Amino acid sequence: MSVKTEAWTYFDRIVSDAAPGGVHSNPWTIDPEGLLAYRPDFTALQRLLGVPLYLKAATTTGVPALALDVWLSYELRRAGFSKDAVWPRAAHPRILPQAVANLLDGAPKKLQVEIAKLLTTKASITGVTSSSASILGKNYLKQVDVIMTDWQTGPELLISTKRMDSSFGKNAANRVEESYGDAKNLRLRHPLAALGFVFGLRSTILDEEPDKAEWLIDLLEKLGREDDAYHATCLVMIEYGGNVGTPADDDVIDAENLLVSAGLESEPEDEEIPSEPGSDIDSVLANLPSVKILHDKIPAALSPSRFLGTMVRRVIDATPVTMHREARARIREVVDGVR
Repeated sequence: MSVKTEAWTYFDRIVSDAAPGGVHSNPWTIDPEGLLAYRPDFTALQRLLGVPLYLKAATTTGVPALALDVWLSYELRRAGFSKDAVWPRAAHPRILPQAVANLLDGAPKKLQVEIAKLLTTKASITGVTSSSASILGKNYLKQVDVIMTDWQTGPELLISTKRMDSSFGKNAANRVEESYGDAKNLRLRHPLAALGFVFGLRSTILDEEPDKAEWLIDLLEKLGREDDAYHATCLVMIEYGGNVGTPADDDVIDAENLLVSAGLESEPEDEEIPSEPGSDIDSVLANLPSVKILHDKIPAALSPSRFLGTMVRRVIDATPVTMHREARARIREVVDGVR
């Protein structure tokens, strides 16, 4: 089993434990000032972030950043969006068009079994399932980490994630510059889609390079204030002991993905076919390395709560009242409860 395939096994179990029987808690609440606020599940996030540390997964494996993607898609399902509409899905295949999911739900039982077997026993099916999604922007295709789309609506939500655990001085500027270009490319073709950017940053930057940390955080805030870029940006300040990856990892994290998205290279075969991990899941999850989110180091404008609330409301505001009924109902439930 590849590191990413094993990571998915633990990710899926964490998400399943957080939503027993597929029932998600309502993330909306009323804050002390009487305003509607989104309350993220940080317990689930911290457990997900512990998986790459347990696996000693280098940045180049994509697993450290994938932990953020899994959490964001889980939060969007908590907000009330369809389990099949938000990618990556909580089960293999991670990318499954809504039309195919509808076909599966509406097929006779016998055919359902056959279709499900075809979808779940193959790593990917060209043009149908995949492990990642690329969306055409104004000038080029861009791989998007968390997405909600359908052929009827086009992209409704697009979130790009980056993560940096080392080589702060060398790579910080590159990560921000890439993100700004990606935002312009996507926003110009999909102006109504909720467009967001999440940056996972290891807290050691605060001690090792405080000036760089201040500069980077300021740039992230500015990215969320541009009229033609992101609707919201988010910082996740991650604290943990030990090490994951190496400084050299950050130099090549996106090089292959950009070429694949542009159609200049073939997409590597997706190795993720569900299988049993070599160790006991319960034992591993009970002893994951400790991870903390340093909320006091995150400016209010970059808080995960503000980010998720903004993204969800933008999707709802840009669609008719007949769409995303569960997401609307979850907000209404909290608002009506305080009247």
